[in-house]
Amino acid sequence: MGWIVEQIDSLKSMNLRQLLTQAISLGMIVTSALIIWKGLMCITGSESPVVVVLSGSMEPGFKRGDILFLHMSKEPIRSGEIVVFNVDGREIPIVHRVIKVHEHKDTGEVDVLTKGDNNFGDDRLLYAQGQLWLKRHHIMGRAVGFLPYVGWVTILMTEKPIIKYILIGTLGLLMITSKE
Repeated sequence: MGWIVEQIDSLKSMNLRQLLTQAISLGMIVTSALIIWKGLMCITGSESPVVVVLSGSMEPGFKRGDILFLHMSKEPIRSGEIVVFNVDGREIPIVHRVIKVHEHKDTGEVDVLTKGDNNFGDDRLLYAQGQLWLKRHHIMGRAVGFLPYVGWVTILMTEKPIIKYILIGTLGLLMITSKE
């Protein structure tokens, strides 16, 4: 508790110019992170270039807490690839393997059926009501790499929001009170 009091005292001892400088520095860090994210979106062609595996449906290949790096190219989607997709009516994307691809020769479009490696059946029960296949616009990207367990930080902050608020508050306080 003494550390927080020290930080608050440090904050009180700053003049307005120092405080504004620190606030601008914090804003620049946040803006830089957003620019990097948008840049990754452009480079990878994916609306979300990095995702966290939230369930055990892809074990043993990917475990809960693994971070996946996505890329979305124009190449056709093939059976066996790991894809991340959105389902109409669901907020959180799903990471599963493509098990069937149905190509329409006349239009060049593909229909995709997915399944979690650790699941018994295909994903048709997860799709929107009456939907039997995923279309290309449902797919956010293909997994091209991963970091094991690093995503647990995100899972903890999502499942226990108090941790997120404490972490953000502490980092903000440290940034603002830093005199360097």
